[in-house]
Amino acid sequence: MSDQIAPSSRHPLLSAVRMLASDLLSTLVFVGLYAITHSVALGVGVGMALGLGRVAYQTWRGIRIDAMQWLSLFLVAALGGAALITRNPMFVMLKPTLVYIAVGAVMLKSGWMNRYVPPIVQDHAADVTILFGYLWAALMFSTAVVNLAVAWRASPATWGWFIGVFPLASKGALFLVQYQVIRAIVRRRIAASKVLAVPAV
Repeated sequence: MSDQIAPSSRHPLLSAVRMLASDLLSTLVFVGLYAITHSVALGVGVGMALGLGRVAYQTWRGIRIDAMQWLSLFLVAALGGAALITRNPMFVMLKPTLVYIAVGAVMLKSGWMNRYVPPIVQDHAADVTILFGYLWAALMFSTAVVNLAVAWRASPATWGWFIGVFPLASKGALFLVQYQVIRAIVRRRIAASKVLAVPAV
């Protein structure tokens, strides 16, 4: 059992998910502090501290730090530093766009989702999960573009509402659609295979 679990724990997708979760947390902390204090320095400083603290904690616990986490930390430091120097929150607001592009690139690998679904889905709807894998990549790239547009055109307060609601809502919606579609297709294909298996009289 441990041999089967170990490879999955190192899969790039899981790294991407952790990267998104970490980025969303630091971003929301920045939004909250900036909205309350109107201080770019405080918001960025705490966000950077969260990123550095996470890496320090994993190092202390002996947990492997993968490439995507280093990328996330680099973006925190580079864009956070630029925001501190210029006193412009735009640099932090652009960070999710770069993160979503990186995650979308990971999801472009054909069939990445198949190893994370139950065996019954692998046996009867592997082709459908490949399609949804590309849809997830498209959602990531779309979110990156929308975030860029909102960050560029809207106020930090409006962007804060967007980044706190849209990414989670859109992913939740796609997950529900995927679940229902794959469930229906698996049931239909199983029923069809049983019909074909019945010997002719």
